[in-house]
Amino acid sequence: MKIAVLKETAAGERRVSATPETVKKYIGLGATVTVEKGAGDAASIADPDYAAAGATLASRADALKDADIVLGVAGPDPKSLKGLKQGAWLVAGLNPFGERARVDEYAALGAEALAMEFMPRITRAQSMDILSSQSNLAGYKAVLDAAGEYGRAFPMMMTAAGTVSAAKVFVMGVGVAGLQAIATARRLGAQVSATDVRAATKEQILSLGAKPIFVEAVKGIEGEGTGGYATEMSDEYKAAQAELVSSHIAKQDIVITTALIPGRPAPRLISDAQIASMRPGSVIVDLAVEAGGNVEGAVAGEVIEKHGVKIVGHKNVASRLASDASALFARNLFNFLSAFWDKEAGKPVLDEEIGNAVRITQGGKVVNERLLG
Repeated sequence: MKIAVLKETAAGERRVSATPETVKKYIGLGATVTVEKGAGDAASIADPDYAAAGATLASRADALKDADIVLGVAGPDPKSLKGLKQGAWLVAGLNPFGERARVDEYAALGAEALAMEFMPRITRAQSMDILSSQSNLAGYKAVLDAAGEYGRAFPMMMTAAGTVSAAKVFVMGVGVAGLQAIATARRLGAQVSATDVRAATKEQILSLGAKPIFVEAVKGIEGEGTGGYATEMSDEYKAAQAELVSSHIAKQDIVITTALIPGRPAPRLISDAQIASMRPGSVIVDLAVEAGGNVEGAVAGEVIEKHGVKIVGHKNVASRLASDASALFARNLFNFLSAFWDKEAGKPVLDEEIGNAVRITQGGKVVNERLLG
């Protein structure tokens, strides 16, 4: 069983899909591992570190040759997979909705593509969930990005020259990223409030010492879909939320938005008028900017200013913490493959529940119901 680890070629992608730690573990399962030269450079992992762990260093073509499993962070360009063995597994974050045409090309190559972001949110798959591990770091980094752009201090400071007021931080969307943003902002000494369309998150917000901001007594507020993901809200709730948020947001120094709906554009949470209501020098960080953005006017990959408010739209935020993000991502992939490793067969054998959820191509066809429906 040969596992190939590819160097990422997407613009701005600094992560790598295996670390020396996971290379050793794959070898312990009985696999051989070939790492494309330079794969870990951007994540501060040198080629000799992989070699010391037992991996073979090679060109991309040699790494792909006879590989049974190909690991990546982002889905590789199908044109760069020339020579891929028929039926080989491609295990990565494949962005199936955003890169639908590329999925067809993986099928044409004969690859069995496994999209890690389609991992079901069930208890036994938690350690395999790349969305959660990377969102955790993104939520942390969003607060640091906000602090870097904000021209004032976060904590209240009592000095001989007078008191500095604590920054007011409002987190919109209390998933994994939002919860980490709340915790990080609290650790920095900010006054933190948060909101979400899922009523169940109120207790989580309170447990972190933040203030929940929720619309009360409006039907259709429960926006939790299958697997714990958020869904669209009712029109009545949207109107009530907009009114509540407008009054609250005008008093905030920093707003962090994290709302995403799988397979659909990110919901619009902040309008231009709401941005204009904030005081000059305030900061908004839009973690959903690559999915269309929660904030009107946010630009993917840029920090812009509107009405005196900075709007931060960094792409691929987890990749900006490449070393830690790679370590977590690589463990997610190892946890996934090792959980299904059949010692007698010398390879992983997927079960129906998780296999059918993550498998998007097989036998030259697109097979995932979420893409076919």
